[in-house]
Amino acid sequence: MVFSIGSCKEKNKSQTTEIKGSSQNVSDKGALKKVSGGTDNLVFYVGTYTDGESQGIYTYALNSDGELEKLKLVAESDNPSYLAFSKDRKFLLAVNEIKNEEGVGMVSSFKIQGDSLVLINQQSSAGAHPCFIAVNDLNYVITANYSSGNTGLLKLNDNGNLSEVLDTQQHTGKGSHKRQDAPHAHSVWFYPSQMDVVAVDLGTNQLWFSSIDSSSNTLQTKSPETLGLNPGDGPRHLAIHPNKKWIYVLNELSSTVTLITHDEPDGFVKAKSTSMLPNDFNKENTGADIHISNDGRFLYASNRGHNSIVIYEIRDHGELIVVGHEPVRGDGPRNFSLSPDGSFLLVANQHSNNIISFKRDSDTGLLEFVDEIQAPNPVCLLF
Repeated sequence: MVFSIGSCKEKNKSQTTEIKGSSQNVSDKGALKKVSGGTDNLVFYVGTYTDGESQGIYTYALNSDGELEKLKLVAESDNPSYLAFSKDRKFLLAVNEIKNEEGVGMVSSFKIQGDSLVLINQQSSAGAHPCFIAVNDLNYVITANYSSGNTGLLKLNDNGNLSEVLDTQQHTGKGSHKRQDAPHAHSVWFYPSQMDVVAVDLGTNQLWFSSIDSSSNTLQTKSPETLGLNPGDGPRHLAIHPNKKWIYVLNELSSTVTLITHDEPDGFVKAKSTSMLPNDFNKENTGADIHISNDGRFLYASNRGHNSIVIYEIRDHGELIVVGHEPVRGDGPRNFSLSPDGSFLLVANQHSNNIISFKRDSDTGLLEFVDEIQAPNPVCLLF
């Protein structure tokens, strides 16, 4: 890999995608199900980097006890580092985090067919090394292109075909950290409505705001256009509280979480930042991923370096109180996911090539180790 700990992958490869598959049962929501011993296992997709043993996108299963099972390779694809479903869950989208001969990465659209993924088409992501993709309820698709420092707008039709790039938003500026010498778009989110876009840029140290004009299929800049974080924060991802009033920005470079409040009169307002690390930890660390429990009581974020999940309780007015730190039993927890019912938290450890399953206590927020399974360069878990 050609990046510091925590940055998006930067490499120059051409892109290819092939499909392999067999058949299994399919739930009514499109998520795969495997029947084993009379118990339905929840199947999830794993996105990876493919510069090692990985060949693309895989499926794994989580049973009702939190145990893990590897199923199969479902699509050969180049660096499918982030995955998302269409609203109806009939299609799966993946960024191909590359920089091809044209200087751009790709977005791949797959039909979910049985236990397989069938490639429908691919389009440019509108920039180099796309590392995040989001789909709204109207099937507008937004990409975050890390190396180009921009976002790309596409659209998915009812048959799962991706349009060509409809529009882009180019970020400008830089931050104070050595890794902030240029824009680096790291994630994109639909908030506060399905037609509003928040782009998180690690390089410019800002949130960027735009909206989708459906009549022209373009991204329109909002006012104010940006919100700055604390110097050197390096914002990466965010999590939206169920009350829709609070968003929590994970800062990769400062290893902090910043509360941003939002309401109609005041718009976006930066509030308190809270450390992700124990007070006595003074080694190198970068923040990676962030999620909130369905009930809005607990927030989780991953540390690479300390190699832990920090657990916060969310108090009145959005304040974060540290509950504890759970070791991830691996190296480089780039991505993690809560199971749909919130009973389990699964961690993808990129550098140790494993996925860890924890049972989650819904009353205390604490995590208890259940199982571990090998996985090649896992960087995205999608239920």
